[in-house]
Amino acid sequence: MAITDKIYIKNHQQLVSQIETSFPKSAFSGATLDILFQGEGLAKLDDATQDRVLDFAEDFLDCDCQANPHCGCAEEKFVRYLLELREQGLGPDAIVDVMGDDYMLYAYPGDVLSFLDNSVRTLEAVETLADVEGHHDAAKQAQRLRGNLVR
Repeated sequence: MAITDKIYIKNHQQLVSQIETSFPKSAFSGATLDILFQGEGLAKLDDATQDRVLDFAEDFLDCDCQANPHCGCAEEKFVRYLLELREQGLGPDAIVDVMGDDYMLYAYPGDVLSFLDNSVRTLEAVETLADVEGHHDAAKQAQRLRGNLVR
């Protein structure tokens, strides 16, 4: 299961009552993206919530794909966001706090830790395979990226 399947809307019930429409808690669910980011749903939110939702849309949903927001670009950008927070030295608890402050989202710190651990293991595998195949520049890049995540 992808980390983006484990990212949830903070104050979900409050948003449901503001919009007067039920939608999933999962931030990257198709129904959630449709309801929150298209027209009437967004207009019904209070100003503070609307600002956070618009920040999320601007940072993650801005792509030129015809299938936007269901193209996968948002999930890819969000994964990059999580990795960048880790590269800044934040641990799982702090990452959860930042995403809550930035976008009114939450995740369980254990899920974030598991995602980060899997990312490190994947980079280790890339590094090993690149070395075996003689792609030493790719191996060095994977090693550098892994080092940014484990410090």
